[in-house]
Amino acid sequence: MSAAHMPVLLEEVMAAAAPLDGALVVDGTFGAGGYSREALRRGAAKVYAFDRDPDAASAGRALGVDALEIVEASFSRMEEELAARGVEAVDAVMLDIGVSSMQLDQAERGFSFREDGPLDMRMSQAGRSAADVVNETEEAELADLIYLYGEERRSRQVARALVAARPLTRTAETAAVVRKAAGQRPGQKTDAATKTFQALRIAVNDELGELERGLAAAERLLRPEGRLVVVSFHSLEDRIVKQFLRERSGGTPAGSRHLPVQEAGPKATFRKPRKQVRAGKDELAGNPRSRSATLRSAVRTSAPAWNDEGGAR
Repeated sequence: MSAAHMPVLLEEVMAAAAPLDGALVVDGTFGAGGYSREALRRGAAKVYAFDRDPDAASAGRALGVDALEIVEASFSRMEEELAARGVEAVDAVMLDIGVSSMQLDQAERGFSFREDGPLDMRMSQAGRSAADVVNETEEAELADLIYLYGEERRSRQVARALVAARPLTRTAETAAVVRKAAGQRPGQKTDAATKTFQALRIAVNDELGELERGLAAAERLLRPEGRLVVVSFHSLEDRIVKQFLRERSGGTPAGSRHLPVQEAGPKATFRKPRKQVRAGKDELAGNPRSRSATLRSAVRTSAPAWNDEGGAR
C-alpha cells in the first residue's frame, strides 16, 4: 500500500474495534482495504467490506481473500445486505467517512481540482454528477447548498458566478470561477475552491444522509458489547457522529427545572463514548490526510435500537 493510501489512524481504529479475534466485522468504507486487511490480520473471522465505488469493489474482489466479502453497495444498506447473507448481528462496524485517496488521485473522477478532469464526483459512478448540480440547480438553492455543505461564507457570490459561467463541465474551469468569486488571495494557505468542491461532492453523493442512515443501521446490527468506530474528516460529519453518540448514550442535556417533567426516553443503546482521538505527531508527519481526521467510538449496550422517531423499536 502506498504512502498516499495509508489508512488514517489505523492503530487507533483497531484498538477501538477490539477485541477482533473471531469477530464478524463491517468495514463500511473499504477504499484501499487497509482497515479490512488489518482486522483480518488481528483475528477477525469475517469482514464484510462495503464500497459503492465499482473500482474499489473490483480491486477488493481481486484480492481473493476468503474471509473478506466485498459488498458493492452504500454502507447505509449494511443491514439489508447482511440480512440477505444470513447475518443478523456483528461485533464491530468501522466507518472512514468521505472521499478516498484513490478517488482524489484520479483526475478523471473529478473529485479534485489539483489536475483538470470532468466535473463528476460520483462515488458510485452513476446518477447525477457535479456538473449536473452546477448547471441545473437554481442560483438560490445552489448558494444554500454551498453554504450548508461547504460552510462557504461567500456562497451567494460563488453561486452567482457559477450560474453566469454555465455550462461548466471541467474541474479546472469550475475552480477558477470559484476562486475569483470567493476572493482567492496570493499566498493563501487553503485554495478558495476547496469549500465549494466539498459542498458539491457532499451533495452529489448525499454523504451526510448516508452517514445518518449508516449510524442507525450500525446501531441495529451491533450485538451487545459490539464496537462502533467512526473516522470523520470535517466538522459537518463529526457533528453528526458526536450528536448521534451523545443521544444514544443518554448524554442529551436534561430539560429546564421550570418546564413540566417529561417522560423518560428510550434506554441508551451505547455506553458513554470514548474521548475523541486525533492523529499524533508521527502520523501527521507521514500521512498528511490524517491532519483533519477525528475518531469517535462507543460500545453497544443490550438496549433495543431506537426507531426513526427517537423511541425504542
